[in-house]
Amino acid sequence: KNPHIAESFDSFLRDEGIYDEVTATAIKRALALQIEQAMAAQHISKSEMARRMKTSPTQLGRLLDPDNDRIQLDTLVKAASAVGKSLSVSLV
Repeated sequence: KNPHIAESFDSFLRDEGIYDEVTATAIKRALALQIEQAMAAQHISKSEMARRMKTSPTQLGRLLDPDNDRIQLDTLVKAASAVGKSLSVSLV
């Protein structure tokens, strides 16, 4: 019998000890996707985006890399601003 049947997915991830890691990766991927979609909608190239953020193309690449969940908050704020958006963070 599977001990995880009828358990929430969050509970399963916590039991496995990977909740924080999985959550961080999911949030980062969602943000990277939103930034890429905003760039595409506004026809902003990667080089133009890096210029607007006053950062290097390498740093922008790390931001847009869905497998890299190590990104600083100030970088996300710059990216949001560069596409005319703001970043909202809250604890729930």
